[in-house]
Amino acid sequence: MSSSASGQIYTIQDVLGKGKGLVAIKKISKGTRILSEKPIVVITGNKMNIEQLQISIYQQVVALSEHQQQVFLSMKNIYPYKDTAERYLGIVQTNSLPAEADGDKGAIFLEACRINHSCDNNAQKSWNEKIKRHTVHALRDIDEGEEITITYLSPLKNRTTRQKYLQERFGFTCLCHLCSLPLEQNQESDRRLEEIRRLDGVIDQLGTEGILVSPLRTLNYFDQQVRLYKEQGREDVGFAQALVNSAQLAIANSDLARGRIFAERAASVWKTTLGGDSTEAIKHRALAQDPSKYELYGIAMKWKTKVDEAPQGLKPSDFEDWLWRRKRPNQSGQPVDFRSRETFLSFNDLPHENDIDPEFYASVDGFTYRPRRHWLFLAEIVDFGTLLRLQMTIKDVDGMTVPLFFYTEGRGSELEPSLVQKGYTVAILYAEFHAFAFSEPGIRLEEPTNFKIFPLPLDSLLALSDRVQKFSVEMNGTRICHGCAKQAASLKKCAKCSLFWYCNGACQSTGWNEEGHKADCKLLRDADLNRLFFLDWNNFKDHVGFPLNNATAQKGLGCVQATNPLQRVCW
Repeated sequence: MSSSASGQIYTIQDVLGKGKGLVAIKKISKGTRILSEKPIVVITGNKMNIEQLQISIYQQVVALSEHQQQVFLSMKNIYPYKDTAERYLGIVQTNSLPAEADGDKGAIFLEACRINHSCDNNAQKSWNEKIKRHTVHALRDIDEGEEITITYLSPLKNRTTRQKYLQERFGFTCLCHLCSLPLEQNQESDRRLEEIRRLDGVIDQLGTEGILVSPLRTLNYFDQQVRLYKEQGREDVGFAQALVNSAQLAIANSDLARGRIFAERAASVWKTTLGGDSTEAIKHRALAQDPSKYELYGIAMKWKTKVDEAPQGLKPSDFEDWLWRRKRPNQSGQPVDFRSRETFLSFNDLPHENDIDPEFYASVDGFTYRPRRHWLFLAEIVDFGTLLRLQMTIKDVDGMTVPLFFYTEGRGSELEPSLVQKGYTVAILYAEFHAFAFSEPGIRLEEPTNFKIFPLPLDSLLALSDRVQKFSVEMNGTRICHGCAKQAASLKKCAKCSLFWYCNGACQSTGWNEEGHKADCKLLRDADLNRLFFLDWNNFKDHVGFPLNNATAQKGLGCVQATNPLQRVCW
């Protein structure tokens, strides 16, 4: 039976097929500290050879009480032995749990070492450095009669990897709920776990660039991880760390409002998983109270907010959209904003050519990847020239200049020469960051239907988009007249461009002659420019290309080899 300190909430008993285990004798609520235990045998592997380790363990075991020795000797041992010292070592190697937060110190605990494994464990084990005890907390509500389980391995491994590790390391086959899912459900579970791990890799590769240069993209990765953890039903230490990362990213970019909320959520999860007296829970409660104390606060000012500037009165889904800076998809029939950085990317926000960036690509079959959505890169021509092929120097929306090389079949000769002019704007569908061997990083263009030049500067194109947003977007059933600036529900659209609206002929004449619509309308009669405003950017069914008014699926244009030679990105 459990000790009195645990409140009589579990018993140690035989569990079918597992030997001894811990079973709840009443309902245990999520976040409850199930046990808090001191070690009876402690080892530090990296400071001793095998002989020294055996001597240390032997001396500690013989010093135990008779009851403690009986419990120790009843523990499972998967290692063969020839003498008592080897037997004791095998028991420790089979059953030891962490005895420090960081490091390789392990220990034997009379009751915690009885807890069996499950890949979808309902409890979290941890060493609490402040109280020098091993603790176990309920990750979810545990019903009366249900076995209490922890995990013996990384929870982000797929079923095949888990089964192999458990068989090799502990000599058993796991039959938990997660490992027993039907094939289709198991594949979906494995996909989520692999996606979380892959996002970890992408985030690690970004490093400080993810904080300073591409914070929105990095926040999107954390958002994806949090959603995947929730879908997987794992609100554990990995889930808490994703929230910590989000808090640190927000605060580093001076967003104290979001940083506080992320830190509060992280502290809550740390309290559930490790206890309110854990170092992590205490640290992040303090961070939530004053996020400006974070050491990297203010290294960038892109998202500056005050700590109390979180919006009030939003629906939960709308609040989450605000918190994670999610871009809401355009309402059907409403023109897109060319200043949307989720769709119209800067160079630093482009996916890298030979990496499978989960923000941009999704797996079709675990082997082949295709875009999740459409995106467009806009930049202004600064210079151009031709040697073996056409090359340009272009400047993006952030003012960054990068090279553009034409590796099309015609090496750039497909373009109308009159359009290759300094000060004109290039538009490149599905552009990617390319690391040239002979030049600074830039863009390598291979498919001419992904490319278009518009005969105006980038700033002028963005200003045109601003006017479209003001005079074309419908708000609460009304639009603004471009001629008189009045708001009304019964305006008529320009018959030539269909993007500007007027009360009557007089207002249209004013818009045409006095408000610059004559020039705008001429530009917007370019079918490609006009249709860019109404492309369903977030709904990828197949590739599109220029000319958009006659766009067909661009299939079979080749595959981009990813870092993993067994994975391809197909176009």
